[in-house]
Amino acid sequence: MSANEPVLPQGAGYGVVVGIGLFFSAFMLCLTAIQARYTGFSPKNSEEFNSASRSVKPGLIASGIVSAWTWAATLLQSSAVAYKDGISGPWWYGSGATVQVLLFAQLAAKLKLNAPHAHTWLEIVAARWGTVAHLVFMFFGLATNIIVSSMLILGGSATVNALTGMNTIAACFLIPLGVAIYVVVGGMRATLLCDYTHTTVLFAIIFVFVYTVYATSDKIGSFSAMHDLLTKVAEAEPVAGNAHGSYLTMRSKNGLIFGVINVIGNFATVFQDQAYWQRAIASRPATCVKAYLLGGIAWFAIPFMFSTTLGLSAVALRGDPAMRTLTPADVSAGLPASAAAAALLGKSGAAALLIVLFLAVTSATSAELIAVSSILTYDVYKKYFNPHATESQILKVSHAMVAIFAIVMGLLGLIFFYIGISMGWLYEFMGVVLGSAVVPIAMCITWGKANKWGSICGAIAGFCAGVIAWLVTTSALNGGELTVTTTGGDLEMLAGNLASIGVGGIVTVLTSLIWPGNFDFEATRAINRPVHEKDSSDTRASPRSASLDDSSSEKKHAPAEVSLEPVISARAAAEEEERELDPVALNKSFRLAAWSSVILTLIMLIIIPLPLFFAQTVYGVGGLTAWVVVGMIWAFCSAIAVVLYPLWESRAALALISSGIIKDIFTRGGGKYVDPPVHHGA
Repeated sequence: MSANEPVLPQGAGYGVVVGIGLFFSAFMLCLTAIQARYTGFSPKNSEEFNSASRSVKPGLIASGIVSAWTWAATLLQSSAVAYKDGISGPWWYGSGATVQVLLFAQLAAKLKLNAPHAHTWLEIVAARWGTVAHLVFMFFGLATNIIVSSMLILGGSATVNALTGMNTIAACFLIPLGVAIYVVVGGMRATLLCDYTHTTVLFAIIFVFVYTVYATSDKIGSFSAMHDLLTKVAEAEPVAGNAHGSYLTMRSKNGLIFGVINVIGNFATVFQDQAYWQRAIASRPATCVKAYLLGGIAWFAIPFMFSTTLGLSAVALRGDPAMRTLTPADVSAGLPASAAAAALLGKSGAAALLIVLFLAVTSATSAELIAVSSILTYDVYKKYFNPHATESQILKVSHAMVAIFAIVMGLLGLIFFYIGISMGWLYEFMGVVLGSAVVPIAMCITWGKANKWGSICGAIAGFCAGVIAWLVTTSALNGGELTVTTTGGDLEMLAGNLASIGVGGIVTVLTSLIWPGNFDFEATRAINRPVHEKDSSDTRASPRSASLDDSSSEKKHAPAEVSLEPVISARAAAEEEERELDPVALNKSFRLAAWSSVILTLIMLIIIPLPLFFAQTVYGVGGLTAWVVVGMIWAFCSAIAVVLYPLWESRAALALISSGIIKDIFTRGGGKYVDPPVHHGA
């Protein structure tokens, strides 16, 4: 059998896509039944379904962030840039998509301070700037979800097809439909628990590949062998724009260009994707900043180590009989990783990659499904069609929207597949159409002086400027030829990305400085405020309206630290949230987020990579060894943070649920959770 034929039988593709999908659906049914019986949380409650009662601890949120941010592109596109540009590719991919999650910690802190009861970021836009702004930014929000979802389906279906020969059309539809089942059953908390299991398996398989490539493989098996193979390939086919044409240097012009595109494009897909806001909304107020900082740092290790392992292996094994011959279209489709896995470990490698890719795609798909469902439910149905929707109506619409968008995702993947648009093309393109809204959205939630019309015009003008710059640059560099191939060039995409985010940001900031607004965020704090807060004149019940300087306010001195007591009912979660919505503590969290995220961003984008870029050093065996070993240590620390830490922080709740199960075994019906009575008093 030639290396270009599928390594696995077609049945393996259907087995993974349908079988694992059904397994997780069954798993979710079990978890949901346990949750309903042994805790006070029920996904039949719309607040629990859409935001997990805003009670999730930082370790599980961090794990969910890692899982939601691990797209098909995280594994496939990162390996493709490693294949094209060498060791600079994994760094620019990892750092260029990590800093947005770190910086989002600031928005998460401001969200809890300025709109603690919002369900979506678009509700905040509507409350502050009105209907026109709401509709304009809804376009950007849904466009973000559409592009991200399309990349997930395109990357997943292309790899499943390459490894098993499974029909691409079937893969496009079966992947999202399987996920939709367990999202409908369990809602946000079930999604986070599935994310946790996905992340655990993902790290385990990454460690297997790393150990194989750098320790046991008879094709590579050591750092020195990897170095020798990469050097030989570079001598035969030097990399254009790299120092001495080597794969073992950070001096890569194309790598740097990709890094800039990556940073801009991913700002758009983090700041405008409801999936990230949803995790901030589901997080406990006292720990949301910690969750985003932890999640961002932990996530970096996944694309960095995965692509430093499989992306470089695909280069090193070029010409090996077991290695698939990769065309430029294959590289754009993200196939170097699957080709390297199959060449290194045969069927077992192909199967491991298929599983890890499917888990990455499904976890990110589940995040997109519930994100789009929330927007369509709260920002379309409830806002424009049924403002007085009941709890059961909201829940029915949420379920319906999950199912509808699952079908839409399949159609989107199919459309892009047939018009010849690949995952890699979409990945670089997303900043062109989405980047213009990044600054206006960030200003909306954080800056009282942001000008309404300046922000709206900035988003629209930046969008137009991005598309024009992209097309004009393509035409100028390619003699007027506009095709999928010419429009997908690095410089063409760079021009569009820079124009989009630059014009959007400049227009928003300049108009706000010339004609500053004067917004006090009271309107956003009132979004979905619980009835008892609206009706009570007690400052304890309405901490957001209390003065920060009121030293007699008991709220100011309320403990904002995380309690070790298990919060296992919706009522307890609401009480805990109210205690933690302390403006003083939340402002302190924002300052921590600002300093931490800015310092980490400078380290990852400037202090480490740029001196290495200008040094033009080509690494020897020792340099490559140090580079990979640091990545391995980072990956182990990340696994501890998002696999072991969530178990530790939930130990009290797990013990309570376990004791309920044991009671049920020995005393029928004795373990069922009963909400404790409410004690009224002074």
